[in-house]
Amino acid sequence: MSLDTSPGGAQATEIERERAYLLRYARLQLRDPALAEDAVQETLLAALEGAARFSGKSSLRTWLTGILKHKIIDHLRRAGREQPLTGNDDDRSEAEAVDALFATDGHWRDFPAQWGNPDTALENSRFWVAFEACTQRLPARTARVFMMREIMDMPTEEICKELDITATNCWVMLHRARLTLRECLELQWFGKSGS
Repeated sequence: MSLDTSPGGAQATEIERERAYLLRYARLQLRDPALAEDAVQETLLAALEGAARFSGKSSLRTWLTGILKHKIIDHLRRAGREQPLTGNDDDRSEAEAVDALFATDGHWRDFPAQWGNPDTALENSRFWVAFEACTQRLPARTARVFMMREIMDMPTEEICKELDITATNCWVMLHRARLTLRECLELQWFGKSGS
């Protein structure tokens, strides 16, 4: 199955309809609206130029998201080469915030709330707004590692190589990101009131 990408073509219009979804996805990954817009533009251009390669075995959204993932990974690789990630005060404040979740004996201060059926939340567009707000609160370095691993499905070894960090450092950042996101989502989405 090939796509009609002529101006005004039905498939070109379908591709353009996915822009908002792709932009939201790119913003979550890149945390910069301008970079996200550039990645989506490159994705849409690549899709229009490579429309003959779309076989129809997956949905158009899945195909476009795959292209976007590669554009984002390319950007992260370039950024990693151009600007090394260095530790800063975010690391210290993040560690303090994570430590505050636990009592001195290592147990939760407040046991995590029940989240019901997480699959239902994933289908709700308002959940993704809350999730995006929560990821914006993470330190940039931690958010980058989390997105590369959990959203883009990159192997730990590749993340470590791209960001020039150790596997231990990567796992610590992932752990902190998960704890911080859990706490934020309980407050912003699942409705647990702070006590």
